[in-house]
Parts: sequence; C-alpha cells; structure tokens
Amino acid sequence: MIARKTFIAGHRGLVGSALVREYRRRYGSEPVVRTREQIDLRDADAVRNFLVDERPDLILLAAARVGGIRANNIDRWEFLYENLLIQNSVIGAALEQRVPRLVFFGSSCIYPKLADQPLKEEYLLTGPLEPTNEPYAIAKIAGLKLVEAANAEYGSQWLSLMPTNLYGPGDNFDLDTSHVLPAMLRKFHEARIARGTASHATVRLWGTGNALREFLHVDDLANATFHLLEREQTGLLNVGSGEELSIRDLAQKIAATVGYDGPVEWDSTMPDGTPRKLLDSSRARATGWRPRISLSEGLQHLYNWYLAEGEPALVDTG
Repeated sequence: MIARKTFIAGHRGLVGSALVREYRRRYGSEPVVRTREQIDLRDADAVRNFLVDERPDLILLAAARVGGIRANNIDRWEFLYENLLIQNSVIGAALEQRVPRLVFFGSSCIYPKLADQPLKEEYLLTGPLEPTNEPYAIAKIAGLKLVEAANAEYGSQWLSLMPTNLYGPGDNFDLDTSHVLPAMLRKFHEARIARGTASHATVRLWGTGNALREFLHVDDLANATFHLLEREQTGLLNVGSGEELSIRDLAQKIAATVGYDGPVEWDSTMPDGTPRKLLDSSRARATGWRPRISLSEGLQHLYNWYLAEGEPALVDTG
C-alpha cells in the first residue's frame, strides 16, 4: 500500500526524476519535492523542520553526491562526507518523526571487490571494497545500516534498494563526473560529429575494456521501487537486470546506437575498477518484478533524450 503523502528527495537527479515519472504514472498525483535551494539536505535542522511541517508518510531518499570512477577517486572526502551528511539528516529526522515508510537507494559498489558472483545481499562486509569508489561505498553501507538498525530497534518498515549500474533520462554527461555509459555516449556522439569534418577523430576510453558490468534502465528501478513498496517489502534488496557484458561490448553497442564507425583506443594505464559486478536480484524477482527495458532499447531511448535536450553536459542531481 502506497502512502498518502510521498517526499522524493533528489527529484532532479537520475533516480529521483524517474521516481517522479513513475509516481505520476501509477497514482495520478504529485509527490512532494524540494530543490537544493529550498532545502539543504545536509542541514539536519532544516530537514527536521521540513518533515515536521510536511509530515510525509513515505520518503524516497534518492539524493546523493554521485559520479563515475574519476570523480569518486579524486573527490574522496566529498563523496564520503556529503553523502553521510545527507543520509544522517534525512534518516535521522525520519526516525524522530516516525515516518512509516522510507526507501534508501544505495549502489552495487557496496559489495566486496572480489566477492563471488552474482552478488548476494549476504555478501555485504565479507571482504575489501574496490579502492577507487571506497568512500562512496562506505557512505552507502552506513546508510543501509541505519535503515537496518531502525527496523531492528524501532520496528520501522523501511527498505534499502541496491541497484546495479543505472542509466536513462536525466543522466549526467559531464566527462569529469559522469558514469561510464553516459560518458561513452557523449564521446561517441562528439566523435561522430567530428568525423564529418576530420577523418582522424578517435574515441579514447579508459581501461582495457575487459571489466564486466550489468546495466539497468532507471525507469525499471523506479518501477521496481513501487512494486516492492506495494508488496510491503523491507530490509535490503538488490535490483538488477540479470544481464552483463564487457565494457568493450558496451562501447560497440553505443557506437552502433549513435552511428560512429571510427577507431577506438583503450588506455590500459587507467583503472578498470571492479573486474565484475553482477547482482543476484532473485529476492526482488521472487515478488514478481521483472525489468522491461532491454539495453539496446534503453540506449536508443537515452540517445534520443540526449539529442532532444540539446546534448546536455551536466544534469543537476540535487
């Protein structure tokens, strides 16, 4: 059963904007949203006052400082500190105000770098993390442990969802901070345009291309979120597509999507990240949920959005 009043934190980001779309589609009404200018989620007092005034029945905590391997590895303090501030403020105030339902969104990077595949929920904290995104992973682990503690100690009915690599409308295409898929899409698009005037245009990509990744369209995550809430799921659940491919194969798919047929160079001096990261989403699937958007369909959808939005370099995630 969905709450009467839902607050979506981070509604302008990739996950948050998908949640807003799905909420409107399913329930025909508007969730409560606030911009970063209206409320700084790092400010515990501001969040507490907001929840006292609004009294939501459900909080979807999709606000976070996010980025790809480069941003995670360089801005280590910011990724750890700011995410801890956001999570502590929102989850702490939600417990104080006894908000009935809350969904915390994490990431598959919470699991050990060399854990057995596919990654099961019980593998959490069984080994070292991938060093390049360890600060972000630690923050997300802290958030889901807060949810776990609230459920155990105070009887909260809260849910933590750990999605695989996400992509879709609202993605971040800034090459300094974006994740691998949107960064590739932008690079291939710009190279295709450049090849119209210069035959030497080349796409240069990080790593060897051998790392394996699983991708899920963000609209499928939004669908899963409300599906699981309607079935009163709590605790920790993985949400993935169940399909993986190499980064090299992903590059080929994106090149075909944008129509790029030029050379690709791989810089093996740059990190690959975790060798493999496939989620075991059997617990979520046992409730009847299935992803609906194939990678090929999703890539075309995203490229169409990218072109329609004027080739955005950076999308606000607040």
